[in-house]
Amino acid sequence: MRVALLSCCALILAVIGSILLAADPAAAQAGVTGQPIQTCVLRDQPGITPAAMLAGRVHFDCPEDQRVLGRGTYWVLSPPLRWSGPVAVRSASLWQGLVTLHALYADGHVVSVNIDQRGASRRMQLGAILEVPLPPHDAPLVRLLWHVDQAANLRGIVRDATLARPRESIASNLLMGGMYAAFAGLCIALLCYNFALWVALRHPFQLAYCAMVLGLLAYAVSSSGWLAWLVPDIANNDRIRINYLLLGLSTIAAFAFARTFFEARVFAGGIGRLVMLTCAITAAASLAFCLFAPLDIWLFDRIYSLAFAAQMAMVIPLLWRAWVRRSNYLWVFTIAWGSPIIMAAFRIASSLGMIGWNFWLDNSTILTMTIEALLSSIAIAYRMRLLSIERDEAREREIAARLLADIDPLTGLLNRRAFLHQAIGREGAQILMIADLDHFKQVNETIGHDGGDEVLRVFARTLRQSVPAEALVARIGGEEFAIVIGAETAVDPDDILARLRAGRMPYDVTVTASIGMCVGSLQRETDWKALYACSDRALFDAKSAGRDRARSRALDPNCAAPATTPLVAIRN
Repeated sequence: MRVALLSCCALILAVIGSILLAADPAAAQAGVTGQPIQTCVLRDQPGITPAAMLAGRVHFDCPEDQRVLGRGTYWVLSPPLRWSGPVAVRSASLWQGLVTLHALYADGHVVSVNIDQRGASRRMQLGAILEVPLPPHDAPLVRLLWHVDQAANLRGIVRDATLARPRESIASNLLMGGMYAAFAGLCIALLCYNFALWVALRHPFQLAYCAMVLGLLAYAVSSSGWLAWLVPDIANNDRIRINYLLLGLSTIAAFAFARTFFEARVFAGGIGRLVMLTCAITAAASLAFCLFAPLDIWLFDRIYSLAFAAQMAMVIPLLWRAWVRRSNYLWVFTIAWGSPIIMAAFRIASSLGMIGWNFWLDNSTILTMTIEALLSSIAIAYRMRLLSIERDEAREREIAARLLADIDPLTGLLNRRAFLHQAIGREGAQILMIADLDHFKQVNETIGHDGGDEVLRVFARTLRQSVPAEALVARIGGEEFAIVIGAETAVDPDDILARLRAGRMPYDVTVTASIGMCVGSLQRETDWKALYACSDRALFDAKSAGRDRARSRALDPNCAAPATTPLVAIRN
């Protein structure tokens, strides 16, 4: 069943991934962020003026993938446009220097807007989309020209360019705001719930899960553009550096969660050390990018992507080890992490230039993080269920062991230690009866010790059936038994003896017993000693009188307080 479920999940994810990769980026954006714009690129050259480029007198290349041109300073030109009314130019946030946007209108008027790093943050929309509203103009907009200084060109020079009306911009922000707000609310709820569980139960995987969810929430805040709204003066490139660091830390927290979630045997040995090594490499690459990316953005981006890929690759041997070691949590882990790992692999391949950029792929992070957080929470619930089962089984074993420690293994009655523990301290006057089998040595010699053991079991069953359920019945010696019951309860020892005579014994041997009885207090251990001595003397009287009978004695007032209730009548 689990294998079939995993196969179905893998098939669904593969279909989703294929659709994402096959989808046309321009078509994918239609109706979401506005009208897509195809762009052509020219590397910056001395003497070229914006007027000449806007007039179409300069040749531009239009590669399918702008990344093939490498980093540098570029001019990016749109095709001829025909757009009337208010408009905003939207594009994806990228690692860049100063960007100047020139807008040409049909009457020849040109509007130029300079966008530095802090200006980019102030114009950031949800989804990390840079939006530049153009001032109202009577003539239609006919062309756009970007001058991009120091473009890293890791994902493109001007990527995902669109023209959007105000209502489309608002709709896009509402859509992205709803997505990120739902994710943030989910993260906060999961954090509160699982942290409360950790405070109560102190399982390490709960705290690791909280760290992972907190990292994902912080990454979502930064990568979505919320950070630019919270800190409008932050340089956009600095925000991107924070994105890299938070994503790296989130994956490390995810592996820490996996390490504490799985059984210890899964991470034992070399696999555990290898996971720690890849996490350390990812941490170093994330920190290096955050600190030194401006020195050589391409180098540190490649180091980061390769470290991230190595960490994702560790999932394969980790799952194999969990399979080999028969982990109880493999299937829930695979379902929870399947979607994020597959989409992360596509993102890494896109970062390394192995596949093209895709709008839905670029915006898949929030969806996969939501799936991962939810299913990981379900995995924690499953783990808690197994822990509760283990706890219940351990409790049952403890109770069974405690019962075995309190029970005489031959007769099933209380042993002497458990009997005294329960008898001493009982409130009110108590009846203590000491019963001893007559001539038991002869019984053993006649039918053997196995037969003698069976006689003891039959006698124990007779005692248990002859007294009320609240009475304490114990075997306190070889063939000596004790009964304690409240003095207000009438018990006739002769009934016990009659039952014993009527009972069928092994080999039909005749077995009788003698009973000594006394009434007194059992508040303290000294009371027990006095009451036992009194009952023992009564037992001696029964033996001396010919056995197969019961006798009682009054408690010596010099040894203990006299009984407050009258003795039960004994037939002599």
